[in-house]
Amino acid sequence: MTATEVKQDRPRPKGLTRRRKRRLSRGLQYAVFVAAVIALAATADWGRLQNQFAEADIARQMFPDVITLALRNTVLYTVAGFAVAVALGLVLALMRLSSVGPYRWVAGVYIEIFRGLPALLIFIFIGVAVPLAFPGKEIVGGTYGKAALALGLVGAAYVAETLRAGIQAVPQGQTEAARSLGFSPARAMVSIVIPQAFRIVLPPLTNEFVILFKDSSLVLLLGVTLEERDLSKFGRDLASTTANSTPILVAGLCYLLVTVPLGFVVRRLEAKAREAAQ
Repeated sequence: MTATEVKQDRPRPKGLTRRRKRRLSRGLQYAVFVAAVIALAATADWGRLQNQFAEADIARQMFPDVITLALRNTVLYTVAGFAVAVALGLVLALMRLSSVGPYRWVAGVYIEIFRGLPALLIFIFIGVAVPLAFPGKEIVGGTYGKAALALGLVGAAYVAETLRAGIQAVPQGQTEAARSLGFSPARAMVSIVIPQAFRIVLPPLTNEFVILFKDSSLVLLLGVTLEERDLSKFGRDLASTTANSTPILVAGLCYLLVTVPLGFVVRRLEAKAREAAQ
């Protein structure tokens, strides 16, 4: 009897194989998903949704102001806040790594407090408590300065921990090589370590920018004028004026115009970082 005949005569295992079980499981999951989508599409009142969220005439009225005013202000608030967050976060990261105890304690307390508090409370503090504490004095830049400060205080706590991890990820040999060339510790940190740390943490920093971009909707708590409105405030004002939610939907799509491409950039940067690590 040949080997082929022996193999054919061997009894086959009863039941489904693992591959068939996986296929059956995937098929069932697809079926459940399709059934849920069909049920949702069949039960939703699409006419009322269109009337409330997709009125073309109301959407057209929002342009070009929604781009040239609201989106522009949102980007300005975010960029200014992110700049403050990176600058303050770098200082806090260096303080956390300092050999001086009080520096580490102050930075640690700041990070724990501002990571634990909601961004909403920080904006209320900047808009209400600061004017009460310093009567007659205005923050430089008006609303833009207040927004930059509030977003910067919130973002700095997260940026500090990100930068600290990036600095610690730089190989110690880089610092030792710089010292052997006559660099002082401060110059080695500024010229060698920090630039490499920023390259390492670029993806999470970009992600933090996206988070601040969404948090900029809290600027309305600072009391903005018509010319200082962000996307969220702009959409809500028009929604209340027109008694329709189309402006809110358009404002949300404008947020996605920025966050979706940035999300793609983050994924690309992370992929490149993984390739470089390999």
